[in-house]
Amino acid sequence: MKRHDKLAETIPVGNLGIIALESSREMGKKVNDYIVEWRKERSKLNAPASSILGYSRDTYLIESSCPRFGSGEAKGLINETVRGDDLFLLVDVVNHSLTYKVCGRENHMSPDDHYQDLKRIIAAVGGKARRITVIMPFLYESRQHRRSTRESLDCALALHELSNMGVESIITFDAHDPRVQNSIPLRSFETVQPTYQFIKALLKNIPDIKLDKEHMMVVSPDEGAMGRAVYYATLLGLDVGMFYKRRDYSRIEGGRNPIVAHEFLGADLEGKDVFIIDDMISSGESMIDVATELKRRNANNIYVAATFGLFTSGMEKFDEAVEKNIISKVLTTNLVYTPEEVLKRDYYISVDMSKYVALLIDTLNHDQSISGLLSPTERIQDIMHKYHQSGFED
Repeated sequence: MKRHDKLAETIPVGNLGIIALESSREMGKKVNDYIVEWRKERSKLNAPASSILGYSRDTYLIESSCPRFGSGEAKGLINETVRGDDLFLLVDVVNHSLTYKVCGRENHMSPDDHYQDLKRIIAAVGGKARRITVIMPFLYESRQHRRSTRESLDCALALHELSNMGVESIITFDAHDPRVQNSIPLRSFETVQPTYQFIKALLKNIPDIKLDKEHMMVVSPDEGAMGRAVYYATLLGLDVGMFYKRRDYSRIEGGRNPIVAHEFLGADLEGKDVFIIDDMISSGESMIDVATELKRRNANNIYVAATFGLFTSGMEKFDEAVEKNIISKVLTTNLVYTPEEVLKRDYYISVDMSKYVALLIDTLNHDQSISGLLSPTERIQDIMHKYHQSGFED
């Protein structure tokens, strides 16, 4: 029996409702399609869960919007009842493709705008829902996760605010620093790692890849990502290396201390493929610098992966790096908006997370444990066993 089919014997905590804010409409549709299919299958089998009124429907998406006035102010609207529903709100705070007008001038939506829209929709629910869970793949202001001088703690403030508004659970992916959950100790906060999906994408899209110590190494681009790199290396049975950044702390450029040099700690890279893993690609400069340093150490193919591909400075630098054979592939998830100019690159691999998000929602609606989904060690071991036995099969 498949993992999600085990839910057929349990009863949901309430009618499922999914509110995909405009920033996450595409992801919301894919997630909804999976859940509709699974629940129709359960209904055909006359499972106990299917006896609940409204369990199997054509859609679980609830229409909502945040129209704006000419001044740029907005309001949240929900166009159908949500009383007693178990609501899941999807929001992508870094979707810069959306625009709105302020006094006739067009503005691109910022993370602040998306976060405000999220609060507007929660306010529109008006306390009528049975439970509210926010799925925010890129955690709002997560890069500002600690205080080192007189500065704001925006991420902790936002989590505290959502908690006070009645949000019972927050699910995010690859949080920059999971310790930020300490700001809401009485609420559920889950940070999910897309480890299994990345490994599966590597095996599926790079048929000739060799995942062993003699041919490959996992490298962390900085000390902050070392734990993530060690986890991948342990699961795959590979060696691990790390770069650390020497910064100039006497000046600030672009809101941070500029990097002076990247220093490498690790075994010999001669002729080995390298898998660089991090939580996000922002401008991409740091990743390209690391890849360049690896090539100087005679590394072979370099595969760059990050949960979130923001590409704030466009793709030109990556195009140049690929042309110079510095980078072979770039992998990011579809948890956040990916511009069309990125998707059309032949070296880019999009890692689809919609089925995983659907599993999380379906499981939580049945009030079942998601620990098995959060720790994919067994599934990774299975796929690695199949790979070593007879190659990868999707």
